[in-house]
Amino acid sequence: METPRGRGEGPSTTESLEELAALAESAGAVVVEKILQTRASLDPATLIGAGKTEEIRALAESLEADLVIFDHELTGTTQRNLENRLGVKVLDRTQLILDIFARRARTREGQLQVELAQLHYLLPRLTGRGAAMSRLGGGIGTRGPGETKLETDRRRIRARIKRIQKDLEAVRRARSTQRRLRQAVPLATVALVGYTNAGKSTLFNRLCHSSVLADARMFATLDPTVRQLVLPSNRRVLLSDTVGFIRQLPTTLVEAFRATLEEVTEASLLLHVVDASAPAAAEYCLHVRQVLGEIGALDKPQILALNKADLLQRAGVDAESLSRRLSGESGGAPAIVISAATGAGIPELLETIDRHLPEDPISEVRLRVPLAEMGAVHLVHEYGRVLDEQYLEDRCELVAEIPASLLPRVAPYRV
Repeated sequence: METPRGRGEGPSTTESLEELAALAESAGAVVVEKILQTRASLDPATLIGAGKTEEIRALAESLEADLVIFDHELTGTTQRNLENRLGVKVLDRTQLILDIFARRARTREGQLQVELAQLHYLLPRLTGRGAAMSRLGGGIGTRGPGETKLETDRRRIRARIKRIQKDLEAVRRARSTQRRLRQAVPLATVALVGYTNAGKSTLFNRLCHSSVLADARMFATLDPTVRQLVLPSNRRVLLSDTVGFIRQLPTTLVEAFRATLEEVTEASLLLHVVDASAPAAAEYCLHVRQVLGEIGALDKPQILALNKADLLQRAGVDAESLSRRLSGESGGAPAIVISAATGAGIPELLETIDRHLPEDPISEVRLRVPLAEMGAVHLVHEYGRVLDEQYLEDRCELVAEIPASLLPRVAPYRV
């Protein structure tokens, strides 16, 4: 695999190229070569110019490479020109990410969202790609939407887009209903956000004693998962694991996954997980904040969980200095150094979550509940602390301490 680039070389360029290589490996590719190119302007036909194109063609032939991935979005015409001249399949960063998402989506909702993003990406490239659209078979970049093939025209793709959008609207309605049901029971939601591969799923498993897939590959987890979490105060909250963010996240994906990302916008608190051992940790935080801004969640209360503390010494990172810097850049959000792998810092993180969630003061109540309506008693037992309880012939009388948010649910039974 070769990865030419048509922008000036610099620290962020090198990091972006390394990230592209990691994405390719996550998709199952074996990276055999990386190439950076500095140009004053992009070549209109091939992006990289005739000389560099020939150099890459010869290199691909000598290394027996069958795929070239560009860290730059390609038009349909440019992609066709490059494939004709290089003699191998050509992808860009967006196509690579879409392919990874297509492989990792497990739920029907996730699959629909990925297909919608693929179709939006493909639609303006129909003319340029021509016969290349008919490529079928195994490998990276071949997992396109099922109906998309050579004879698919704009009208059929637009019709498919409308059908998917209709299906996703039904998903949004169902998700809104689920959210209303959750909100009927007074549980605040904490959403895990962060750059891809920051360790969100590992932290999720640590906090909730769950078994969500935790993998070093990028975008190992796409479909959101919600579990109950008990805080030190005995307050219960819902913890939601969401898709990881990445620099240059395709706009089509941000749009397509908006239904999933609504879990973030509805959360009471964001737990921003950062790979503190990464050299570009600050830059990753910036990209996450940019995406949060795009979905309207930047003003949410936030806690920084600086993960992978067990790797900081080896990475030569000063945890205290990094905490101050990232906290300052995130508007003063508290920063807790943790290790999801070893459990270090987890008690302090839970206490910080407890302190920064919206207040829900405890009230003592006396209730008289008919035996035919024992659901109210179950609520009190589940979300409060029962001080006294007596069962009589036709009712249950109890004294309990419950959070204020539960008061409306038990108001008819107060005495």
